[in-house]
Amino acid sequence: MANIKSAEKRARQNFKRYERNRIMRVTARTHIKQARAAIAAGDAEAAKDAVAKAEVALDRAASKGAIHGNNASRRKGRIKLAYNKAFA
Repeated sequence: MANIKSAEKRARQNFKRYERNRIMRVTARTHIKQARAAIAAGDAEAAKDAVAKAEVALDRAASKGAIHGNNASRRKGRIKLAYNKAFA
């Protein structure tokens, strides 16, 4: 545990940021899983909605700094590729 006042404050700040970022990352992951499940099920409409929600969640996480922008872009590209491949 930190002994210096500024280090204690830094630890509190890090924990708050960690929690905020974790929520965004988990939300994005959940939407990605739902999109992949909808694609696997073969329901084009449900898959389209799920992919759109996954994109929004990834963009939000990237804009807030929870994940890197290139990471979000790569995941969006892969999910779109899977959607296009399944429903082309």
